[in-house]
This record gives sequence, C-alpha cells and structure tokens, in this order.
Amino acid sequence: MKLLHIDSSILGDSSASRQVSAAAVAQFRKKDPSVEVIYLDLASDPLPHLDVEALSWLGKDLTPDVSGRPELIAGAEALKTFQAADVVVIGVPMYNLSIPSQLKSWIDRIMVAGQTFRYGANGIEGLAKGKKVVLAVARGGLYGAGSPAASFEHQLSYLKSVFAMIGITDLTVIEAEGLATNGGADRARILSDAEQKASAL
Repeated sequence: MKLLHIDSSILGDSSASRQVSAAAVAQFRKKDPSVEVIYLDLASDPLPHLDVEALSWLGKDLTPDVSGRPELIAGAEALKTFQAADVVVIGVPMYNLSIPSQLKSWIDRIMVAGQTFRYGANGIEGLAKGKKVVLAVARGGLYGAGSPAASFEHQLSYLKSVFAMIGITDLTVIEAEGLATNGGADRARILSDAEQKASAL
C-alpha cells in the first residue's frame, strides 16, 4: 500500500493539523508496517502558484525543453504521486476561512481534466476512484453545522467538493475545532480527542 502524507500548515511543530495528520499516518503504519509513505511538506517545499505555462503542461509528458523549469517537473510529479497513492492523508489548517494557498497550489496540480476527472455527456466524471482520503482539519473557531459562523466555512466544504469531483467517495474527516476559543484553554483536550479518532482509523 502506498500512502501520501501531506502537511500544509506554516506553523511547524506548533501545528495542530500536523499533529493530527501524524497520528493518522501512525495508525496506518501500525495496521500495515509495510506501507510505503511518501511525505510532502507544502510549507517548507511549496509548489508555485499555477501560471499560464504550468497550466499548458498539466497532464502532459514533459519534454526535454522544460528540463530547466523545475517547478513544471515538480507539478507533474505531484500529479503522478497522487495518482499512485492508495491512501492520502492531508493536514489542513483553516486560514482566513479557507485552506492554505500552498495546498491550493497542490490541488491545482492534481485536478487535471483527462487525468483525475473528465467532462462527459452526463457531466463531470471522477477518474481517481478507489482511493481513501483522510483530512486532518484544524481551526481556531467553531464553524460546524449549526454554529453562528457555519456559513463562513470554506475549508472543509471546499475540500469535500474537490475530492467528490475527482471520484473519491471514501473520505474521512478528523476535526480539531475551537482550538483558540476560551483563550485556547481547551486546546489540549481537543487535540487529544482528535488524535484518539485518528488512532481508531
């Protein structure tokens, strides 16, 4: 089994999403010690934002004339690595009501028409079926269903749409929510609860 582990928080060891994503990966390793884990840290090794040249190469075999553009090669590798993975675990903090821009740049490399989805006679068809995705979601406030700020939540709702579009139906969400409420007094408990959920995968 191949597992792709992605972190996108800029907070390093202080990151809640990194802590929860690591717990999820540890559980997969525990269940299957032979699992092959590929790790991407999008904060320390980010993909550049999509530009017109990178867009023109999405999903294509790179020719020697782009060998001097390492960002194009990195984008192509991101797609290939995702396609080869059986399980994808992503640490996702909420930044300004949405996801980190580093993670959006990665998503722009894997959502490629003809590779992970296609436009058919009956609409969009996902081509990345059969994968399991685990989202380790962290946010300081309360944005869940029924909360006063629920309509401001564009983090998890966006990611659910992304993965549904490319055909992934096996999606597990582990939330560490409200980390900054009450002055952060409940942070340790919230993280502990999220790690326990990760250990039950």
